[in-house]
Amino acid sequence: MQKQQRKTYTTEFKVKVVLEAFKGQRTINEISSHYGIHPNQVNQWKKQAVESLPAVFSSRRARVAEDEEVLKGQLYQQIGQLKVELDWLKKKAGLFS
Repeated sequence: MQKQQRKTYTTEFKVKVVLEAFKGQRTINEISSHYGIHPNQVNQWKKQAVESLPAVFSSRRARVAEDEEVLKGQLYQQIGQLKVELDWLKKKAGLFS
């Protein structure tokens, strides 16, 4: 007796199916019979797409904000180091009061 392997679908295929489901021109049953998959699979992929959509739009802003924070931290560190060096030079030169 041979075990039946699960079918795996490419990301492109899943996107095509989900986009067609979003369009609403055909029912889920029509889409599933056209592509040869179970209607529950179409609904599951559609649900996953809806849940992950907010991350698509917010991730860029989050990355930009994170990069700005890193840059700000590096700049503050550099300012502090330069201030310490300036104070040291003033002290060595006898200009520090």
